[in-house]
Amino acid sequence: MKQPEKRGLGRGLSALMADVRIEPEAERDETPRSKADQMIALDLLEPNPDQPRRLFSEEALKELSDSIREKGVIQPLIVRPSKRSEGRYEIVAGERRWRASQLAQKHEVPVIVRELDDTEVLEIAIIENIQRADLNPLEEAMGYRQLMDRFGHTQDKVAEALGKSRSHIANLLRLLQLPDEVQGYLREGRLSAGHARALITTTDPATMARQVIKGRLSVRETEKLAKSGSTTKKRRPPPPVAKDADTRALEQDLAANLGMDVSIEHRTDGSGDLVVSYRSLDDLDRLCAVLSAPSGGGED
Repeated sequence: MKQPEKRGLGRGLSALMADVRIEPEAERDETPRSKADQMIALDLLEPNPDQPRRLFSEEALKELSDSIREKGVIQPLIVRPSKRSEGRYEIVAGERRWRASQLAQKHEVPVIVRELDDTEVLEIAIIENIQRADLNPLEEAMGYRQLMDRFGHTQDKVAEALGKSRSHIANLLRLLQLPDEVQGYLREGRLSAGHARALITTTDPATMARQVIKGRLSVRETEKLAKSGSTTKKRRPPPPVAKDADTRALEQDLAANLGMDVSIEHRTDGSGDLVVSYRSLDDLDRLCAVLSAPSGGGED
């Protein structure tokens, strides 16, 4: 039995996406108009039920609708004949323009009609989302991961089809390795992609991310922090040295004068701890009185 050939980037999909350039933001005068097959009434169009992008910014739609009201829809929508309703069309690419046209009270929009299967429709929808300028780095990375996991594309193939460098694809995909907490900071814009990439190899990215945000560190400062492995944890003190006879004698003298147990720990760097142990609140009051008493030696 002959094995099916491994898919490229869809059946003519890369050519279609190159010929029909998707405008990521508001329509612009300088955008070259692609030739539309026809004008279709808005009420004959229906959104793709499998559209990966579910949220559409109301502010961005309002901005786009103002542009469409003034200049019209410059970039045609890509549609295919609906499989659910005869005489209707399913939007493959351009749902934002369709929604904005409704807000602008337009009656019809220019479209390019293509016969596409479900796999190609989903693939185009993912690519359209990746090409949008308002995606955060994590959303873009998830788009690349979808293309690779669902359609078997390699990083090289995705980079070639979308006009990106392979290193750009690889660096963004690495962001998906971060803990959910750090990915949340990235979505919210509290960390940049550069900050996040610096945290990937650290042992505790979430703790370090909080430190970066609190300190408002630059990417370069974050890279240095990650390289040093420093976090908010205290530095471990040097080990104590063995107690000599003089130290033990001093402990005994202090204990006798205070009536409490005393321990002295010297360390190799010259620092140390003096620990006085009390057995009751009365002992604590007495110790406080001794420590706060004015020193003698003044003139009579």
